[in-house]
Amino acid sequence: MSNIKDELCAELDRRVSDKILEPTNAELLKKLIVNADSDNEAMMIAELGTTYKRTGLHFDKRLERMTDDIRYFRKNNELSFHTDDKKPTHKLIIGDNYEALQNLLIQYKGKIDVIYIDPPYGKDSMGEFAQTNYQNAITRDNLLSMLYPRLMLAKMLLSESGVFFCSIDDKNQAYVKCLFDEVMGENNFLFCAPRITKKGGKTTPTIQKNSDYIIAYSINPVVFSKLDKELSSYTLEDEYVKERGKYKVSQTLDYGGLSYSKSLDYPLVIGSKTYYPGGSKKDWEDRQNGNHGKSDWIWRWKESAVKWGLENGFIVLKGDRVYTKTYANCRKKSGVNELEYIEAEKSYTTLSYIENDYSNDNAKKELDKIFADADTLFKNPKPTVLIKELIKMVCDKQDAIILDFFGGSGTTAHAVLDLNRSEAKDGDLLDGAKPEGNRTFILCQMNEITDTTPNGIAYDVTSKRLKRIMTGSCYDGSKDFEWIKKNKPYGGNLDIYEIDSVANFEFSDGKTPFDVIDETLYGCEKFKTLQEKIEWVCGNFSNTQKIVENEADWQKRISEA
Repeated sequence: MSNIKDELCAELDRRVSDKILEPTNAELLKKLIVNADSDNEAMMIAELGTTYKRTGLHFDKRLERMTDDIRYFRKNNELSFHTDDKKPTHKLIIGDNYEALQNLLIQYKGKIDVIYIDPPYGKDSMGEFAQTNYQNAITRDNLLSMLYPRLMLAKMLLSESGVFFCSIDDKNQAYVKCLFDEVMGENNFLFCAPRITKKGGKTTPTIQKNSDYIIAYSINPVVFSKLDKELSSYTLEDEYVKERGKYKVSQTLDYGGLSYSKSLDYPLVIGSKTYYPGGSKKDWEDRQNGNHGKSDWIWRWKESAVKWGLENGFIVLKGDRVYTKTYANCRKKSGVNELEYIEAEKSYTTLSYIENDYSNDNAKKELDKIFADADTLFKNPKPTVLIKELIKMVCDKQDAIILDFFGGSGTTAHAVLDLNRSEAKDGDLLDGAKPEGNRTFILCQMNEITDTTPNGIAYDVTSKRLKRIMTGSCYDGSKDFEWIKKNKPYGGNLDIYEIDSVANFEFSDGKTPFDVIDETLYGCEKFKTLQEKIEWVCGNFSNTQKIVENEADWQKRISEA
């Protein structure tokens, strides 16, 4: 039984244990899976057991077209390029992502660290897929049917510490989350966070829609990293700057909304001047005579703490008010007159992605610098900063592998390249400078033909974007795009594969599956014998011959053909 069949049977067992599927139904499905003629057929059988009864997720399942052909990677040498073999080699796979994922399992099963996808939400964004796979409009049934087998394959690619992100609109979020709950396991849900799509908008009699969602899942618990603290407001320096960092003055020592305490309502003598909470001596005298509210003006610190603050440079005087310094790297310990050093970081929240940096408007500006006609070439791109932050949030591996099997305009690839670059520091490595990150990306993109992309999106947008930002020029050698004027090319290497097919009964000399499939595109060394090649092909590719000929029989059949 193939690895995919093993995984599908294990998934059915999990659903039985979660009381989603009846044991008798699971056993029947497992028998059918074991005896299926191909992995594709096994996936279709497994899909019949996906009704999530506990949450009422029911949809009419549309099955992928069956074929007797073997689908495999063929390298496009004209579009591929290498700039520096010391840098990572990335991959762009042009073709149906279902077949791309099946092929990726041969080399990357259990090795992908982060998956991000932004799947199409409706027929208008599905392009040619609507006709070629389902021959009808992309209804929600079709969206879920299209996603299910791809999520199953993608799950097999995830590493033990891997995280799976999906962007989805508000109309489909609930349904797609339920599908993810089935495939990834409801217990493996991490979060659902809103993401800003645009600020403001046209006047509308209904509610303005300014967000979509990011849902996230993992196989095992995840330790989230921290966000860098926003330090732009810390602009002032004093004699303690080396250890405490810069500081800002925005908080008064007195406060008018705290619960009143007479012990904290005292006159504060600094030098020759006396200060009162709230700045008024008369108001202070009234409070001392009992004319105060439950909440009224007091100092935030006790007298001993103020003395400590003066001695340690925490106090700033402005007119009749007393302020405390807020340092970037330290603070006064709560309840104790001591310094407490803090990291310049803060935790991510489910509201981390509502800032304008993460909007489609910002993404459009990015793409406009790479393509003069970006607005017509590709609609609703995501910004690179979004993908960068998602990766940084859950994965600190410098050699991580990032997969996006709805590659679109190539934002995920751009984000990985920029994240690698942003980690490098200027200077000699011997002086402690940090080298660039070593992450690699794998993109899969259907080559849908539109009015504005006559050669297909993968050719006219995805590959061209990567060529421009990685080498600094277009395929034709021109450099007439804005991005290159203010940015240094990222460098690195890109191998572009296309999905090709060969009949599983082909036996013409030089055209058999064993001749046309290149094992080096799957991370293997060239096989030394034909027998090794035959065993590898039949063991890794769906719809291959079921009987492996020995060398002598193969040679005899070829010579007689």
